[in-house]
Amino acid sequence: MIAQTMISPDELLAVLKPHGQEHVLAFWDRLSGSGQDRLARQIRRLDLPLIDRLWREEAGSHDWAAMAARASGPPAVRLDGSGSAFSPEQCRQRGEQALAAGKVAAVLVAGGQGTRLGFDHPKGMYPIGPVSEATLFQILLEKLLAVGRRSGRAIPLYLMTSEATHEETVGFLQDHGRFGLAAEDLMIFRQGMMPAVDERSGRLLLDQPGELALSPDGHGGMLAALRNSGGLDDVARRAIEQLFYMQVDNPLVSVCDPEFIGHHLLADSEVSTQVVAKRDPLDRVGNVVLVDGKARIIEYSDLPEDAARQRLPDGSLKLWAGSIAVHVFSVSLLQRMSSGGKRLPFHRARKKVPFVDPSGRRIEPDGPNAIKFEQFIFDLLPEARNAVVFEVDEATNFAPLKNAPGSERDSPEIVRAQMVAVYTDWLRQAGAIVEPGVPVEISPLFALDAEELSGKIDPGLRIARPWFR
Repeated sequence: MIAQTMISPDELLAVLKPHGQEHVLAFWDRLSGSGQDRLARQIRRLDLPLIDRLWREEAGSHDWAAMAARASGPPAVRLDGSGSAFSPEQCRQRGEQALAAGKVAAVLVAGGQGTRLGFDHPKGMYPIGPVSEATLFQILLEKLLAVGRRSGRAIPLYLMTSEATHEETVGFLQDHGRFGLAAEDLMIFRQGMMPAVDERSGRLLLDQPGELALSPDGHGGMLAALRNSGGLDDVARRAIEQLFYMQVDNPLVSVCDPEFIGHHLLADSEVSTQVVAKRDPLDRVGNVVLVDGKARIIEYSDLPEDAARQRLPDGSLKLWAGSIAVHVFSVSLLQRMSSGGKRLPFHRARKKVPFVDPSGRRIEPDGPNAIKFEQFIFDLLPEARNAVVFEVDEATNFAPLKNAPGSERDSPEIVRAQMVAVYTDWLRQAGAIVEPGVPVEISPLFALDAEELSGKIDPGLRIARPWFR
């Protein structure tokens, strides 16, 4: 016998009908009570006026070609130190002061699954340590713990999951004791979801007869999710002033780097962003550019190829700065953007989305049939006062894990090799002899950098087999 729900379909119809979305209830009578409850909850979370407006607004409201034609490379702090009014020592000292005073917290965006890696779990659970097989979560959380120990002040972490990864992530971190982070210093919150709509009619798509076709609302959804979860209130309660932002797929990120944070503070910036010099005009990274006096990011998929290939008289790329999704945000900017009339824009993307037709049959479309809506956190850049672009060395700071084993780029083998190269260099700087081809790995809890390592190993140490400390 099917359990009956207490929810009235007439109540839901009154919400849907003004927006032409009453078809969502077409299979209501076929659903179990729990199925009706689930669909009702999904409907009640929808901002239907917003969805209607986004569909009608035409794609994205940005003329990317025109914007790219006006774009130039951004003013930046370059690897050689040019572009900065401050010395590295001044920046490090200022950053260390902020960390020691408890003014900095970290945000880790970890909503992605390891589907492209052939890994049926949250990506943060992927074992990437070249010797230890430590997961991405372990490496990044231990880096944060080590920075906190060095500064003498624990650094809170706000970790964003998604509907698909939340429960497994929570369980995994609990089972591993949060890799040393205190329970009160880890807040896990869930990313928001947005529905897909038919690109021709704007009608909501059903993934199943009792379930909307939903997907995460983009990494820019972090701002609304942090606010809605109470995270921004917690940040205010702790008197935190800056948030260090990173994504889970880069094990080489220099977590809460004092020099980067210090430059951000000395420059009185509201957003600072790390970049690498692109190796190829068509590198699949966001392009940090200057347009009409404002720093912003144009995604590689939106940048026309002729604009991407432009070069300066010296042969270097005109649009050279590739985003690595590492930022520092002023909390005051996040509060302003989350509570005022302004908000991050939504971007539209044409996607191939399976759906249920009026007869209840599931359709797998041959090509793009739907519009998805996402927000991007980098759209904070043009809203910020004194945005800073800060170049880092790709070899030591950026190893994104994105593709399946055997892929030409961003594969587990390539990421591990890059990690080994970094640790080998640290060991050799400390006087060790590492035999060619020998994998080595250094835990953040043992040493955060070459300087710290040099005081912990004997000069002349010979390493001829896999080595982990």
